[in-house]
Amino acid sequence: MAQHAATPSSLEAPGTGALGWQRLENALIAAAVLLMLFAVGEAWWWPLALFLVFDICALGYIAGERVGSFTYNLIHSYAGPAAVWLLYSGLLMDGKDIRWLLIIAASWTFHIGVDRALGYGLKLGPFTHTHLGRIGRSTERNYPSDGSSPG
Repeated sequence: MAQHAATPSSLEAPGTGALGWQRLENALIAAAVLLMLFAVGEAWWWPLALFLVFDICALGYIAGERVGSFTYNLIHSYAGPAAVWLLYSGLLMDGKDIRWLLIIAASWTFHIGVDRALGYGLKLGPFTHTHLGRIGRSTERNYPSDGSSPG
């Protein structure tokens, strides 16, 4: 009996492609952070209150595209908040519940999730050129509509 092999296109929701899946998963990460904060008894609004703090890194673009994309990507990579989550968890296992670390990690993770859900990805030089495609009204996405890589 022959089995039907799943192809990438058969696994995608209509009209989404890989970029759509990435945006959806990041929206779910952001929602999970808010729910987690509520579940542990912290104020769910912390990530909203601190949201723009993480975008201060975009000031690096004043020094040029190379510095700007580096500072932006440094703060908008999940590696930073993951390190804070690890630090918080390690201290918690040692009996030290330092809640401000939890709030920073959650707010930082939330910020990245919302940014990526809205299409603001890691920068590839110019602010409008990201790993999720080009951003802005006057630019076209640099990826085919099926979400595959260009060229």
